[in-house]
Amino acid sequence: MPNPLSILYQSADLVAINKPHGLLVHRSPIASDASEFAVQLLRDQLGQRVYPVHRLDRKTGGVLLFALNETMNSAMQTLFAEGGVQKTYLAIVRGYTPDEQTIDYVLRNDETGVVQEAVTHLKTVQRTEIPLPFGKHTTSRYSLVELTPTTGRMHQLRKHMAHILHPIIGDRPHGCNKQNKLFKEHFEMNTMLLHAQRLSFTHPITSEQITISAPWQAEFERMIRGLFIEKTLNL
Repeated sequence: MPNPLSILYQSADLVAINKPHGLLVHRSPIASDASEFAVQLLRDQLGQRVYPVHRLDRKTGGVLLFALNETMNSAMQTLFAEGGVQKTYLAIVRGYTPDEQTIDYVLRNDETGVVQEAVTHLKTVQRTEIPLPFGKHTTSRYSLVELTPTTGRMHQLRKHMAHILHPIIGDRPHGCNKQNKLFKEHFEMNTMLLHAQRLSFTHPITSEQITISAPWQAEFERMIRGLFIEKTLNL
């Protein structure tokens, strides 16, 4: 039996888990190597059908929300589509990012080819410089950033961070392969350092204000503790 999924929130019609990095939400023809999926694992754990109301990339960890019936699934899908859910992510990226930045850059959908508007707000939480040589530099610089997308495009955060030349560490294919190799060799780390930290929304039926937060997965926390100072640990 696999380890049970960590449940962050549960009500009569919604349940949220802390999705591990590397776990697919559901079956995909482009990931034929996977044998476990969040939908099936949670269904078996709860003993009932579950409906994922949004998506997280396979390599992203953190808050993943499911509906427990078709009515709530439809209502939450609409809420996400209309921008009624605030999503907050944390990421560790290459280089020193600006204090704040709005990335307004259209993206092409990988599946359909359609070009869509995409907006992400960035806020730098902390920067670090470590004595790890990289290329012609004697040190390496990284930033811990809070990312708030106002649209929900496929791989939006990964593509936007690559666009402003601060790729997310561990991201393939949008990231920096040399940095990914450095982290794998020096830190034995091959997880993408992107974490879905928080979801906030108004319950579509009860009007209750709901905020669901996810603690960091082990590898994400290890890299934060290794790269940044203690003041970040109360995020």
